[in-house]
Amino acid sequence: MTRSEFDDIRAHIAAEDPRSGGLLDIARELLDDLEQARMRESILRTYYLGLLTAARATVAADMAGDASPMTFLEHELGKHGQMPSGEQIERILSDARTAQTLLAHLGEPAPAPRRSVPIRFGGRCVGTPRRLRG
Repeated sequence: MTRSEFDDIRAHIAAEDPRSGGLLDIARELLDDLEQARMRESILRTYYLGLLTAARATVAADMAGDASPMTFLEHELGKHGQMPSGEQIERILSDARTAQTLLAHLGEPAPAPRRSVPIRFGGRCVGTPRRLRG
């Protein structure tokens, strides 16, 4: 939704009968929540684009034989306080290996579930018998 669409909806809600009270309050809260979610999404998209651009520039610099190709990526990670240090390094590498393994098996079909007890009800419904009153 665009900013003007949010404004149009707010104007429509403001024009409603104030006696509807509770529903209008809920509509305002939902609209505020939606607008905040859209703002967070925009911020995350901006961060992602910056990180993607830095990653591509890092690979391009490495391919071009640059003396310090990691500069772009280090700058982007440092800008958001995401540069790993100390104990984080091993944990991050372990998480990355696990993610690669999981992604490699993502396209594989899941194994069929095993049945521990064979079904021998012969197609009948089982359970407590009940009678209708009446």
